[in-house]
Amino acid sequence: MSEALSAVTDESFESTVLESSVPTLVDFWATWCAPCKQIAPILDSVAGEYQGKVNFVKMDVSENKNTPMKYNIRGIPTLILFKDGQAVATHVGGDLSKSSLSSFIDGNI
Repeated sequence: MSEALSAVTDESFESTVLESSVPTLVDFWATWCAPCKQIAPILDSVAGEYQGKVNFVKMDVSENKNTPMKYNIRGIPTLILFKDGQAVATHVGGDLSKSSLSSFIDGNI
């Protein structure tokens, strides 16, 4: 995980994501998920470009059960963009290029 991305847990989710003053993109993933590993370098790259404008965090669904259940995460990777404490956009799957991720973020912040 790059320094532009940090880990979030069930316990830290509210303070890190929902109470954030800037939009936050949450990557719901797992260590055993191949598509999750494929999009990791894209997330790292885009996170660096949006530093200060959008927070990027990762939540391991194998270690954290409550938050993924609350947001009805059924497949991973799932990216959810939160703004002002609300989920405003969701992308499910590993079919993500750097430009499509940037467009996803730009279109929702």
